[in-house]
Amino acid sequence: MSKKTNALRLLDALKIPYETVDYQYDADDLSVEHIAEDNGLHLERIFKTLVAKGDKNGIAVAVVPGDKTLNFKALAKASGNKKMTLIPVKDIQAFTGYIRGGCSPIGMKKDYPVYLDTSALAYEVIYVNAGQRGLLVGLSPEALKQVAAAEVAEMTS
Repeated sequence: MSKKTNALRLLDALKIPYETVDYQYDADDLSVEHIAEDNGLHLERIFKTLVAKGDKNGIAVAVVPGDKTLNFKALAKASGNKKMTLIPVKDIQAFTGYIRGGCSPIGMKKDYPVYLDTSALAYEVIYVNAGQRGLLVGLSPEALKQVAAAEVAEMTS
């Protein structure tokens, strides 16, 4: 059993049911495809946490399915920005408290606006990073919306 991360402690505190999935972290292949294949999970149900910076409102977090690509224009529109860019990898920990490959939309060190792609609502359970490399948390999209104060928006292309 993995140690409790901030994300899991937050879910416990709110009494939100979840499951965890340990996976073999591969520094040479951080792809969601690799994680899905190794764990027999559906790629479209593993959601990536992408941290972006807007030209007007600063940091926004996009949670998008592993089989899709973030549409920056859609995220900009949802977050009230004109332009969005991903923050540099070297800055992820400073902004979120998490490291690359272990960034969860739950329990970041600041409450950034979180945007969950609408496709999540099609599933009973989706998987997001649990706050450390090698650990996913499975929970309902509604639970993720609640714990991360996430807005739902169409954000993929």
